[in-house]
Amino acid sequence: MASTQAGAGIGIANLPNQRHAIASKKGSALTMMIAGESGLGKTTFINTLFTTTIKAPKNHKRRFNKTTEKTVEIEIIRAELEEKQFNVKLSVIDTPGFGDYTNNRDSWMPIIDFIDDQHESYMRQDQQPKRQELSDMRVHCCLYFIRPTGHTLKPLDIEVMKRLGTRVNLIPVIAKADTMTPTDLHKFKKRILEVIAAQNIQCYTFPLESDDEASTKRNMSIMAAMPFSIIGSTEDVVTGDGRTVKGRQYSWGVAEVENEDHCDFKKLRQLLIRTHMLDLIHSTEETHYENYRHAQMETRKIGEPKVKTVTNPKWKEEEEALRKRFTEQVRLEENRFRSWEQQLIAERDRLNKDLEAEHSHIKALEAELESMQVGLSPKRK
Repeated sequence: MASTQAGAGIGIANLPNQRHAIASKKGSALTMMIAGESGLGKTTFINTLFTTTIKAPKNHKRRFNKTTEKTVEIEIIRAELEEKQFNVKLSVIDTPGFGDYTNNRDSWMPIIDFIDDQHESYMRQDQQPKRQELSDMRVHCCLYFIRPTGHTLKPLDIEVMKRLGTRVNLIPVIAKADTMTPTDLHKFKKRILEVIAAQNIQCYTFPLESDDEASTKRNMSIMAAMPFSIIGSTEDVVTGDGRTVKGRQYSWGVAEVENEDHCDFKKLRQLLIRTHMLDLIHSTEETHYENYRHAQMETRKIGEPKVKTVTNPKWKEEEEALRKRFTEQVRLEENRFRSWEQQLIAERDRLNKDLEAEHSHIKALEAELESMQVGLSPKRK
């Protein structure tokens, strides 16, 4: 391999600086999905994570006004963040309505369809002759919020996480960690990891080894904290020793958001922003998008539209209700026709019996008439 002489470099080593300048000027884009039941603090967590109001808090009094409509919505919030003259275009995908009903069958389909649709949209754009300024909304990571029950994952959690793990960088999160004791939280994490391993759920992983020992230890510490237990709060509270921190005030003290003895918020923030944001973007491009593209190219021709099946749970329920109503109407009509048939048969039998009786009566009259005629006829001499 040819090498330049020491002290007589031609500038090749300056390439990283050029790439840094280009990346700083261009900025970056991150699309993050948050999924989970209502009331787990997803909005508060997003606002706490980026230290600004990305999404306005919901009115808790109106939270359950739409429970009559069993739908899972897809809500997109866009924001542009700047730090030290570096811009990040942030897109947060919320899924209100998910898991809020007694029957949550197929409630994950709008989420799965949205992720697949973004891959499909990017693939169709990439196949066009002109590919400048592609619209890219591919989801780089999905934070799945788990209710802190202290038991284990619910069947709905397992079904959704199994489907998400094959399509997106899935990161499980235990919400409201301040509602559990450290011992119970440790046991809950252990049970979740056992279920994830038993159900073969694919969660986001990243290389642990690094060039320096400090980064390797940090990566191992972050990976060991999964599933991440978090506390979300945008309010400043004063601790017992006089410090002002983000956290929640209780009668027994303060639950601090950025205290690693209280929750894993700092580790999750490091993973998402400080250390592995680029890996989340690249793994989406090189793994999840390529898997989708490969699967589609095996069964479709270039430019051929995707055959989309309608799997909206609301439409399925309406279809099922219409089918049941139609079946009930058919059953009622069949019963009515059977009743009419029985009545007609009974009426026919009655008329036949009356006809036979009249026929017998006529024969009897004929016989009586004949005997009378014989009696009245003159006798021969």
